[in-house]
Amino acid sequence: MEKFLSFDDIKKSLENRETNCKAIVNYYLNNIQTKAHLNAFVEVYTDAALEQAVIVDEKIAAGKAGRLAGMVIGIKDVLVYQDHEVNASSKILEGFVSQFTATAVQRLIDEDAIIIGRLNCDEFGMGSSNENSVHGRTLNAADESRVPGGSSGGSAVAVQANLCTVSLGTDTGGSVRQPAAFTGLVGIKPTYSRVSRWGLIAYASSFDTIGIFSRNVKDNALVMEIMAGPDNYDSTASRKPVPRYSELLHFDKRAKIAYLKETLSSPALQAEIKENTLALLEKLKQEGHEVEEVQFPLLKYVLPTYYILTTAEASSNLSRFDGVKYGYRTPNAHNLESMYKKTRSEGFGEEVKRRIMLGTFVLSASYYDAYFTKAQKVRRLIKEYTENLLSKYDYIVLPTTPSTAFKFGEHSNDPVAMYLEDLFTVQASVSGVPSLSLPNGTDNKGLPIGVQIMANSFKEAELYAFANYLSEINMN
Repeated sequence: MEKFLSFDDIKKSLENRETNCKAIVNYYLNNIQTKAHLNAFVEVYTDAALEQAVIVDEKIAAGKAGRLAGMVIGIKDVLVYQDHEVNASSKILEGFVSQFTATAVQRLIDEDAIIIGRLNCDEFGMGSSNENSVHGRTLNAADESRVPGGSSGGSAVAVQANLCTVSLGTDTGGSVRQPAAFTGLVGIKPTYSRVSRWGLIAYASSFDTIGIFSRNVKDNALVMEIMAGPDNYDSTASRKPVPRYSELLHFDKRAKIAYLKETLSSPALQAEIKENTLALLEKLKQEGHEVEEVQFPLLKYVLPTYYILTTAEASSNLSRFDGVKYGYRTPNAHNLESMYKKTRSEGFGEEVKRRIMLGTFVLSASYYDAYFTKAQKVRRLIKEYTENLLSKYDYIVLPTTPSTAFKFGEHSNDPVAMYLEDLFTVQASVSGVPSLSLPNGTDNKGLPIGVQIMANSFKEAELYAFANYLSEINMN
Protein backbone atom coordinates (compact mmCIF):
# COMPACT_ATOMS: atom_id res chain seq x y z
CA MET A 1 0.00 0.00 0.00
CA GLU A 2 1.37 3.40 -0.98
CA LYS A 3 1.93 5.93 1.76
CA PHE A 4 1.86 9.73 1.65
CA LEU A 5 -1.31 9.98 -0.47
CA SER A 6 -2.25 13.26 1.20
CA PHE A 7 -0.54 16.05 3.10
CA ASP A 8 -2.44 14.95 6.22
CA ASP A 9 -0.66 11.58 5.94
CA ILE A 10 2.68 13.39 5.81
CA LYS A 11 1.90 15.70 8.74
CA LYS A 12 0.70 12.79 10.87
CA SER A 13 3.89 10.81 10.17
CA LEU A 14 6.04 13.85 11.00
CA GLU A 15 4.12 14.58 14.22
CA ASN A 16 4.42 10.94 15.33
CA ARG A 17 8.13 11.02 14.45
CA GLU A 18 7.66 8.03 12.16
CA THR A 19 9.56 9.81 9.41
CA ASN A 20 11.31 13.07 8.54
CA CYS A 21 11.46 15.35 5.50
CA LYS A 22 14.63 13.79 4.16
CA ALA A 23 12.99 10.35 4.18
CA ILE A 24 9.90 11.78 2.49
CA VAL A 25 12.00 13.32 -0.29
CA ASN A 26 13.88 10.04 -0.73
CA TYR A 27 10.54 8.21 -0.96
CA TYR A 28 9.44 10.45 -3.83
CA LEU A 29 12.88 10.32 -5.50
CA ASN A 30 12.67 6.53 -5.47
CA ASN A 31 9.19 6.67 -7.04
CA ILE A 32 10.44 9.09 -9.71
CA GLN A 33 13.29 6.72 -10.57
CA THR A 34 11.01 3.67 -10.63
CA LYS A 35 8.49 5.40 -12.89
CA ALA A 36 10.95 7.38 -15.02
CA HIS A 37 9.46 5.89 -18.21
CA LEU A 38 6.31 8.00 -17.64
CA ASN A 39 8.50 11.04 -18.50
CA ALA A 40 6.69 13.35 -16.08
CA PHE A 41 9.86 15.15 -14.93
CA VAL A 42 12.26 16.89 -17.30
CA GLU A 43 14.66 17.64 -14.43
CA VAL A 44 14.78 16.37 -10.85
CA TYR A 45 16.41 18.62 -8.23
CA THR A 46 17.80 15.69 -6.23
CA ASP A 47 20.58 17.45 -4.31
CA ALA A 48 18.69 20.74 -3.80
CA ALA A 49 15.57 18.92 -2.57
CA LEU A 50 17.55 16.82 -0.09
CA GLU A 51 19.41 19.89 1.18
CA GLN A 52 16.12 21.72 1.66
CA ALA A 53 14.65 18.70 3.46
CA VAL A 54 17.48 18.80 6.03
CA ILE A 55 16.83 22.51 6.63
CA VAL A 56 13.10 21.90 7.09
CA ASP A 57 13.78 19.01 9.49
CA GLU A 58 15.88 21.41 11.60
CA LYS A 59 13.03 23.95 11.57
CA ILE A 60 10.56 21.27 12.67
CA ALA A 61 12.85 20.28 15.54
CA ALA A 62 13.09 23.94 16.58
CA GLY A 63 9.32 24.46 16.30
CA LYS A 64 9.75 27.08 13.58
CA ALA A 65 8.53 25.20 10.50
CA GLY A 66 6.09 26.71 8.01
CA ARG A 67 2.60 25.46 7.16
CA LEU A 68 3.84 23.33 4.24
CA ALA A 69 6.71 21.58 6.01
CA GLY A 70 6.92 18.09 4.52
CA MET A 71 5.02 18.90 1.33
CA VAL A 72 6.94 17.99 -1.83
CA ILE A 73 5.95 19.93 -4.95
CA GLY A 74 6.74 19.66 -8.66
CA ILE A 75 6.45 22.73 -10.89
CA LYS A 76 5.48 22.95 -14.54
CA ASP A 77 8.31 23.85 -16.90
CA VAL A 78 6.92 27.34 -17.50
CA LEU A 79 7.40 28.57 -13.92
CA VAL A 80 10.80 30.05 -13.16
CA TYR A 81 12.91 29.02 -10.17
CA GLN A 82 16.08 30.97 -9.38
CA ASP A 83 19.35 29.36 -10.50
CA HIS A 84 17.46 26.53 -12.18
CA GLU A 85 16.92 25.90 -15.87
CA VAL A 86 13.50 26.53 -17.41
CA ASN A 87 12.68 26.13 -21.09
CA ALA A 88 8.87 25.83 -21.44
CA SER A 89 9.55 22.41 -23.02
CA SER A 90 10.87 24.23 -26.09
CA LYS A 91 14.15 24.03 -27.97
CA ILE A 92 14.16 27.82 -28.28
CA LEU A 93 14.81 28.25 -24.54
CA GLU A 94 17.35 25.44 -24.14
CA GLY A 95 20.00 26.22 -21.55
CA PHE A 96 18.17 29.22 -20.09
CA VAL A 97 18.67 29.57 -16.30
CA SER A 98 16.32 31.86 -14.38
CA GLN A 99 17.65 34.71 -12.27
CA PHE A 100 14.57 34.88 -10.03
CA THR A 101 11.73 32.74 -8.67
CA ALA A 102 8.04 33.02 -9.61
CA THR A 103 5.97 34.63 -6.84
CA ALA A 104 3.64 31.62 -6.54
CA VAL A 105 6.58 29.24 -6.15
CA GLN A 106 8.40 31.53 -3.70
CA ARG A 107 5.36 31.74 -1.43
CA LEU A 108 5.28 27.95 -1.16
CA ILE A 109 9.03 27.80 -0.44
CA ASP A 110 8.57 30.47 2.25
CA GLU A 111 6.17 28.07 4.01
CA ASP A 112 8.81 25.30 3.79
CA ALA A 113 7.48 23.36 0.80
CA ILE A 114 10.24 21.41 -0.98
CA ILE A 115 10.52 21.80 -4.78
CA ILE A 116 11.57 18.45 -6.24
CA GLY A 117 11.79 19.23 -9.95
CA ARG A 118 10.28 20.68 -13.11
CA LEU A 119 7.58 18.90 -15.05
CA ASN A 120 6.99 18.13 -18.70
CA CYS A 121 4.37 20.08 -20.67
CA ASP A 122 3.25 21.00 -24.15
CA GLU A 123 5.62 23.61 -25.60
CA PHE A 124 4.79 27.04 -24.13
CA GLY A 125 1.58 25.50 -22.75
CA MET A 126 0.11 25.00 -26.24
CA GLY A 127 -1.66 21.66 -26.51
CA SER A 128 -4.23 19.29 -25.06
CA SER A 129 -2.22 16.07 -24.98
CA ASN A 130 1.40 16.67 -23.90
CA GLU A 131 2.56 15.46 -27.32
CA ASN A 132 4.12 18.83 -28.24
CA SER A 133 7.13 18.80 -25.90
CA VAL A 134 10.77 18.90 -26.94
CA HIS A 135 11.33 16.43 -24.06
CA GLY A 136 8.96 13.85 -25.56
CA ARG A 137 5.50 12.84 -24.44
CA THR A 138 4.35 12.04 -20.91
CA LEU A 139 2.44 8.78 -20.41
CA ASN A 140 -0.86 8.47 -18.53
CA ALA A 141 -0.27 6.14 -15.58
CA ALA A 142 -3.86 4.81 -15.88
CA ASP A 143 -3.13 3.52 -19.41
CA GLU A 144 0.29 4.19 -20.88
CA SER A 145 -1.02 4.06 -24.46
CA ARG A 146 -3.10 7.17 -23.75
CA VAL A 147 -2.36 10.86 -23.30
CA PRO A 148 -2.39 12.44 -19.83
CA GLY A 149 -3.98 15.61 -21.23
CA GLY A 150 -2.30 18.93 -21.72
CA SER A 151 -0.68 21.20 -21.55
CA SER A 152 0.11 20.38 -17.89
CA GLY A 153 0.36 16.63 -18.53
CA GLY A 154 3.60 16.14 -16.60
CA SER A 155 2.19 17.98 -13.59
CA ALA A 156 -0.88 15.72 -13.61
CA VAL A 157 1.04 12.45 -13.93
CA ALA A 158 3.50 13.48 -11.19
CA VAL A 159 0.63 13.52 -8.67
CA GLN A 160 -1.28 10.63 -10.27
CA ALA A 161 1.79 8.35 -10.03
CA ASN A 162 2.66 9.62 -6.52
CA LEU A 163 5.92 11.30 -7.54
CA CYS A 164 5.16 14.38 -5.41
CA THR A 165 2.46 15.52 -2.99
CA VAL A 166 0.96 18.23 -5.20
CA SER A 167 2.08 19.97 -8.38
CA LEU A 168 1.66 23.31 -10.07
CA GLY A 169 0.36 23.63 -13.60
CA THR A 170 -0.97 26.50 -15.67
CA ASP A 171 -4.43 26.81 -17.16
CA THR A 172 -5.04 29.06 -20.16
CA GLY A 173 -8.07 27.27 -21.60
CA GLY A 174 -8.28 24.05 -19.60
CA SER A 175 -4.65 22.97 -19.21
CA VAL A 176 -5.08 22.02 -15.55
CA ARG A 177 -8.70 20.86 -15.55
CA GLN A 178 -8.49 18.63 -18.64
CA PRO A 179 -5.41 16.64 -17.50
CA ALA A 180 -6.92 16.45 -14.00
CA ALA A 181 -9.98 14.77 -15.56
CA PHE A 182 -7.82 12.41 -17.64
CA THR A 183 -5.78 11.32 -14.59
CA GLY A 184 -8.43 11.25 -11.85
CA LEU A 185 -7.24 14.25 -9.85
CA VAL A 186 -8.53 17.50 -8.36
CA GLY A 187 -7.42 20.41 -10.56
CA ILE A 188 -8.33 24.08 -10.23
CA LYS A 189 -8.18 27.15 -12.43
CA PRO A 190 -8.65 30.08 -10.03
CA THR A 191 -10.24 33.43 -10.86
CA TYR A 192 -8.05 35.33 -13.30
CA SER A 193 -5.81 37.64 -11.18
CA ARG A 194 -6.25 35.58 -7.97
CA VAL A 195 -2.67 34.26 -8.25
CA SER A 196 0.27 36.39 -9.41
CA ARG A 197 1.65 35.59 -12.87
CA TRP A 198 5.09 37.01 -12.02
CA GLY A 199 7.58 34.36 -13.15
CA LEU A 200 5.15 32.52 -15.43
CA ILE A 201 6.38 32.32 -19.04
CA ALA A 202 3.43 33.81 -20.91
CA TYR A 203 1.29 32.11 -23.53
CA ALA A 204 -1.80 34.37 -23.53
CA SER A 205 -1.49 37.01 -20.81
CA SER A 206 -5.20 37.81 -20.35
CA PHE A 207 -6.05 34.10 -19.91
CA ASP A 208 -3.04 32.51 -18.14
CA THR A 209 -3.58 31.31 -14.57
CA ILE A 210 -1.47 29.15 -12.25
CA GLY A 211 -3.43 26.12 -11.03
CA ILE A 212 -2.91 23.16 -8.70
CA PHE A 213 -3.13 19.36 -8.99
CA SER A 214 -3.81 17.30 -5.88
CA ARG A 215 -5.36 14.03 -4.80
CA ASN A 216 -7.92 15.75 -2.56
CA VAL A 217 -9.67 19.09 -2.17
CA LYS A 218 -8.10 20.00 1.19
CA ASP A 219 -4.51 19.90 -0.09
CA ASN A 220 -5.52 21.95 -3.11
CA ALA A 221 -7.23 24.58 -0.95
CA LEU A 222 -4.23 24.87 1.38
CA VAL A 223 -1.77 25.47 -1.46
CA MET A 224 -4.11 28.00 -3.09
CA GLU A 225 -4.53 30.09 0.06
CA ILE A 226 -0.75 30.36 0.38
CA MET A 227 -0.10 31.17 -3.31
CA ALA A 228 -2.93 33.64 -3.86
CA GLY A 229 -3.02 37.35 -3.13
CA PRO A 230 -1.61 40.71 -4.26
CA ASP A 231 1.92 41.02 -5.60
CA ASN A 232 3.90 44.22 -6.14
CA TYR A 233 5.60 42.59 -9.13
CA ASP A 234 2.29 41.94 -10.94
CA SER A 235 -0.07 44.88 -11.41
CA THR A 236 -2.80 42.53 -12.70
CA ALA A 237 -2.90 40.52 -9.45
CA SER A 238 -6.03 41.22 -7.41
CA ARG A 239 -5.72 43.02 -4.10
CA LYS A 240 -8.77 41.28 -2.63
CA PRO A 241 -8.05 39.50 0.67
CA VAL A 242 -7.49 35.74 0.50
CA PRO A 243 -9.72 33.58 2.73
CA ARG A 244 -8.36 30.55 4.55
CA TYR A 245 -9.82 28.14 2.01
CA SER A 246 -8.60 25.00 3.79
CA GLU A 247 -10.51 25.96 6.94
CA LEU A 248 -13.77 26.74 5.11
CA LEU A 249 -14.49 23.34 3.59
CA HIS A 250 -17.66 22.59 5.57
CA PHE A 251 -20.72 22.69 3.29
CA ASP A 252 -24.19 22.64 4.81
CA LYS A 253 -26.46 24.76 2.63
CA ARG A 254 -29.12 24.01 0.03
CA ALA A 255 -27.47 25.06 -3.21
CA LYS A 256 -28.92 26.28 -6.51
CA ILE A 257 -27.13 24.39 -9.26
CA ALA A 258 -27.38 24.88 -13.02
CA TYR A 259 -26.26 22.53 -15.74
CA LEU A 260 -25.88 23.56 -19.37
CA LYS A 261 -28.25 21.88 -21.78
CA GLU A 262 -25.86 22.39 -24.71
CA THR A 263 -22.99 20.51 -23.00
CA LEU A 264 -25.02 17.38 -22.22
CA SER A 265 -26.62 17.31 -25.68
CA SER A 266 -23.32 17.85 -27.50
CA PRO A 267 -22.64 15.17 -30.15
CA ALA A 268 -18.98 15.26 -29.06
CA LEU A 269 -19.84 14.03 -25.54
CA GLN A 270 -18.93 10.42 -24.70
CA ALA A 271 -21.99 8.46 -23.49
CA GLU A 272 -20.43 7.32 -20.21
CA ILE A 273 -19.40 10.86 -19.28
CA LYS A 274 -22.97 12.01 -19.91
CA GLU A 275 -24.34 9.18 -17.76
CA ASN A 276 -21.96 9.90 -14.87
CA THR A 277 -22.72 13.63 -14.98
CA LEU A 278 -26.49 13.03 -15.01
CA ALA A 279 -26.14 10.50 -12.15
CA LEU A 280 -24.28 13.09 -10.07
CA LEU A 281 -26.93 15.72 -10.79
CA GLU A 282 -29.64 13.26 -9.77
CA LYS A 283 -27.77 12.53 -6.53
CA LEU A 284 -27.65 16.27 -5.82
CA LYS A 285 -31.43 16.49 -6.34
CA GLN A 286 -31.92 13.62 -3.88
CA GLU A 287 -29.72 15.47 -1.39
CA GLY A 288 -32.22 18.35 -1.50
CA HIS A 289 -30.43 20.77 -3.80
CA GLU A 290 -32.19 22.76 -6.51
CA VAL A 291 -30.86 21.50 -9.85
CA GLU A 292 -32.04 23.14 -13.07
CA GLU A 293 -31.23 22.86 -16.76
CA VAL A 294 -30.29 26.18 -18.35
CA GLN A 295 -29.40 27.18 -21.87
CA PHE A 296 -26.05 28.57 -22.93
CA PRO A 297 -26.60 29.52 -26.58
CA LEU A 298 -23.11 31.03 -26.85
CA LEU A 299 -21.34 27.66 -26.44
CA LYS A 300 -20.57 27.37 -30.17
CA TYR A 301 -18.79 30.75 -30.09
CA VAL A 302 -16.61 30.05 -27.04
CA LEU A 303 -13.92 27.95 -28.74
CA PRO A 304 -13.41 30.22 -31.80
CA THR A 305 -13.30 33.28 -29.52
CA TYR A 306 -10.73 31.63 -27.29
CA TYR A 307 -8.44 30.55 -30.15
CA ILE A 308 -8.58 33.90 -31.95
CA LEU A 309 -7.65 35.82 -28.81
CA THR A 310 -5.07 33.42 -27.37
CA THR A 311 -3.22 32.96 -30.66
CA ALA A 312 -3.11 36.75 -31.09
CA GLU A 313 -1.61 37.13 -27.60
CA ALA A 314 0.79 34.24 -28.24
CA SER A 315 2.00 35.87 -31.45
CA SER A 316 2.84 38.98 -29.46
CA ASN A 317 4.29 37.25 -26.39
CA LEU A 318 6.51 34.86 -28.33
CA SER A 319 8.04 37.59 -30.49
CA ARG A 320 10.68 38.06 -27.76
CA PHE A 321 12.22 34.66 -28.56
CA ASP A 322 14.43 35.66 -31.46
CA GLY A 323 17.91 34.31 -30.75
CA VAL A 324 19.25 37.68 -29.64
CA LYS A 325 18.59 37.87 -25.90
CA TYR A 326 18.60 34.31 -24.56
CA GLY A 327 18.03 30.67 -25.41
CA TYR A 328 18.67 28.95 -28.73
CA ARG A 329 20.40 30.73 -31.62
CA THR A 330 20.79 29.05 -35.00
CA PRO A 331 24.37 28.23 -36.07
CA ASN A 332 23.28 28.48 -39.72
CA ALA A 333 22.70 32.24 -40.09
CA HIS A 334 24.63 34.46 -42.51
CA ASN A 335 23.04 37.80 -41.58
CA LEU A 336 20.66 39.30 -39.01
CA GLU A 337 17.45 38.56 -40.93
CA SER A 338 18.37 34.94 -41.54
CA MET A 339 19.33 34.61 -37.84
CA TYR A 340 15.81 35.69 -36.79
CA LYS A 341 14.08 33.46 -39.33
CA LYS A 342 16.19 30.34 -38.84
CA THR A 343 16.26 30.63 -35.03
CA ARG A 344 12.48 30.79 -34.82
CA SER A 345 11.94 28.16 -37.52
CA GLU A 346 14.34 25.72 -35.88
CA GLY A 347 13.52 26.59 -32.26
CA PHE A 348 9.73 26.46 -32.22
CA GLY A 349 7.70 23.26 -32.65
CA GLU A 350 4.89 22.74 -35.17
CA GLU A 351 1.98 23.59 -32.85
CA VAL A 352 3.62 26.78 -31.58
CA LYS A 353 4.38 27.90 -35.15
CA ARG A 354 0.78 27.16 -36.13
CA ARG A 355 -0.55 29.36 -33.33
CA ILE A 356 1.94 32.17 -33.98
CA MET A 357 0.93 32.26 -37.65
CA LEU A 358 -2.78 32.17 -36.82
CA GLY A 359 -2.32 34.95 -34.25
CA THR A 360 -0.27 37.08 -36.62
CA PHE A 361 -2.99 36.66 -39.24
CA VAL A 362 -5.84 37.81 -36.95
CA LEU A 363 -3.76 40.81 -35.84
CA SER A 364 -2.87 41.89 -39.38
CA ALA A 365 -4.18 45.27 -40.58
CA SER A 366 -6.67 43.75 -43.03
CA TYR A 367 -8.24 41.33 -40.54
CA TYR A 368 -7.82 42.99 -37.11
CA ASP A 369 -11.40 44.30 -36.91
CA ALA A 370 -12.95 41.27 -38.60
CA TYR A 371 -11.38 38.80 -36.15
CA PHE A 372 -9.61 40.23 -33.10
CA THR A 373 -11.96 43.16 -32.36
CA LYS A 374 -15.03 41.02 -32.96
CA ALA A 375 -13.68 38.23 -30.73
CA GLN A 376 -13.14 40.73 -27.91
CA LYS A 377 -16.79 41.79 -28.19
CA VAL A 378 -17.96 38.16 -28.13
CA ARG A 379 -15.72 37.53 -25.11
CA ARG A 380 -17.54 40.30 -23.29
CA LEU A 381 -20.92 38.70 -24.15
CA ILE A 382 -19.76 35.27 -22.93
CA LYS A 383 -18.41 36.77 -19.71
CA GLU A 384 -21.64 38.70 -19.03
CA TYR A 385 -23.85 35.71 -19.83
CA THR A 386 -21.80 33.42 -17.56
CA GLU A 387 -21.73 35.92 -14.71
CA ASN A 388 -25.49 36.47 -15.08
CA LEU A 389 -26.05 32.71 -14.70
CA LEU A 390 -23.78 32.65 -11.65
CA SER A 391 -25.71 35.52 -10.07
CA LYS A 392 -28.85 33.32 -10.20
CA TYR A 393 -27.18 30.02 -9.33
CA ASP A 394 -24.45 29.14 -6.85
CA TYR A 395 -22.67 26.77 -9.24
CA ILE A 396 -22.65 25.55 -12.82
CA VAL A 397 -21.91 21.83 -13.20
CA LEU A 398 -20.76 20.35 -16.52
CA PRO A 399 -18.42 17.65 -17.83
CA THR A 400 -14.75 18.62 -17.79
CA THR A 401 -14.00 16.96 -21.14
CA PRO A 402 -16.08 15.53 -24.00
CA SER A 403 -14.12 12.24 -23.84
CA THR A 404 -11.85 10.28 -21.56
CA ALA A 405 -8.10 10.13 -22.31
CA PHE A 406 -7.56 9.40 -26.00
CA LYS A 407 -4.72 7.39 -27.52
CA PHE A 408 -1.43 8.94 -28.57
CA GLY A 409 -1.55 10.09 -32.17
CA GLU A 410 -5.35 9.95 -32.35
CA HIS A 411 -5.73 13.69 -33.08
CA SER A 412 -2.17 14.48 -34.19
CA ASN A 413 -3.10 15.11 -37.83
CA ASP A 414 -6.31 16.98 -37.03
CA PRO A 415 -5.67 20.18 -35.04
CA VAL A 416 -9.39 21.07 -34.99
CA ALA A 417 -10.28 17.74 -33.34
CA MET A 418 -7.54 18.42 -30.78
CA TYR A 419 -8.88 21.93 -30.12
CA LEU A 420 -12.36 20.46 -29.52
CA GLU A 421 -10.96 18.69 -26.44
CA ASP A 422 -11.15 22.13 -24.77
CA LEU A 423 -14.83 22.55 -25.64
CA PHE A 424 -16.13 22.53 -22.05
CA THR A 425 -13.20 24.16 -20.26
CA VAL A 426 -12.75 27.38 -22.24
CA GLN A 427 -15.97 29.04 -21.00
CA ALA A 428 -14.46 29.62 -17.54
CA SER A 429 -11.21 30.85 -19.12
CA VAL A 430 -12.92 33.32 -21.45
CA SER A 431 -15.09 34.53 -18.55
CA GLY A 432 -12.24 34.66 -16.02
CA VAL A 433 -14.27 32.77 -13.36
CA PRO A 434 -12.86 29.97 -11.18
CA SER A 435 -13.46 26.38 -12.20
CA LEU A 436 -12.48 23.07 -10.62
CA SER A 437 -12.35 19.54 -12.04
CA LEU A 438 -13.19 16.69 -9.70
CA PRO A 439 -12.96 12.90 -10.28
CA ASN A 440 -16.38 11.46 -11.15
CA GLY A 441 -15.91 7.73 -11.66
CA THR A 442 -14.48 5.85 -14.63
CA ASP A 443 -15.61 4.60 -18.03
CA ASN A 444 -15.85 0.92 -19.02
CA LYS A 445 -12.09 0.87 -19.78
CA GLY A 446 -11.30 2.09 -16.26
CA LEU A 447 -10.26 5.54 -17.50
CA PRO A 448 -11.00 8.47 -15.16
CA ILE A 449 -13.93 10.81 -15.81
CA GLY A 450 -13.99 14.39 -14.53
CA VAL A 451 -16.84 16.71 -13.62
CA GLN A 452 -16.34 20.46 -13.64
CA ILE A 453 -17.77 23.04 -11.24
CA MET A 454 -17.82 26.78 -11.96
CA ALA A 455 -18.49 29.53 -9.44
CA ASN A 456 -18.53 33.32 -9.70
CA SER A 457 -15.32 35.35 -9.57
CA PHE A 458 -13.36 35.18 -6.28
CA LYS A 459 -15.74 32.51 -4.92
CA GLU A 460 -12.96 29.93 -4.52
CA ALA A 461 -13.92 29.34 -0.87
CA GLU A 462 -17.46 28.33 -1.90
CA LEU A 463 -16.09 26.32 -4.84
CA TYR A 464 -13.72 24.32 -2.63
CA ALA A 465 -16.44 23.68 -0.01
CA PHE A 466 -18.87 22.39 -2.64
CA ALA A 467 -16.16 20.28 -4.31
CA ASN A 468 -15.27 18.76 -0.94
CA TYR A 469 -18.95 17.97 -0.35
CA LEU A 470 -19.25 16.37 -3.81
CA SER A 471 -16.19 14.22 -3.08
CA GLU A 472 -17.84 12.98 0.09
CA ILE A 473 -21.21 12.14 -1.48
CA ASN A 474 -19.47 10.48 -4.45
CA MET A 475 -17.68 8.13 -2.03
CA ASN A 476 -20.97 7.09 -0.39
